Amino acid sequence: MFLQLLTPSAADPEITRPEPELLVEGDPVHTTWSLEEDGGLYCGIWQSTPGAWRCTYEEWEYIYVHEGRAVLTGDDGEQLEFKAGDSFIIRPGFTGEWRVLETIRKDYVILFR
Repeated sequence: MFLQLLTPSAADPEITRPEPELLVEGDPVHTTWSLEEDGGLYCGIWQSTPGAWRCTYEEWEYIYVHEGRAVLTGDDGEQLEFKAGDSFIIRPGFTGEWRVLETIRKDYVILFR
């Protein structure tokens, strides 16, 4: 298949939560619809309910936000608040905190090198 719509009906959802040692606040529930996993390239749809957790990125990630609001805060103090309609890139080496303010749903494309 060469073309595929990014839609939740294209994959079975996987339900997860942040690891307890990474949890900062709340009880966020993550739902992921993984649509492609091929040679270090991953894409799909991800959703999270409100809460906060620590994160470390060793990969590139492109994000397009369909709904909700969240804030990424780096350990260096850099902060990005984003909402529906926003798109951005997270570069390898980012460490900090994800904080979901309103249930968020995003498309993602991740590239490991």
